[in-house]
Amino acid sequence: MTTSSSLSLADASTGSYIRLERIEVQGVLRRRLLDLGFVPGNVIEVMQKSPLGDPTAFRVNNTTIALRIEESSLIFGYYEESDER
Repeated sequence: MTTSSSLSLADASTGSYIRLERIEVQGVLRRRLLDLGFVPGNVIEVMQKSPLGDPTAFRVNNTTIALRIEESSLIFGYYEESDER
């Protein structure tokens, strides 16, 4: 079961899974994120936040990627229940 409210990856809690809905990043970074697997429909795991809260580590396609708040706040999705992955 999923919820319909959209949230940014920056607001997601550690250990949660997010199904991506949209990416509002522009330019070269957008292309790079798409190449890494940050595409709508993919499930992202929020792995851990650094001690000061920035950056945050995310797992996508068995790859761990750290994004800063200014990047992750432009990527949106919704919580995914663990049995739906």
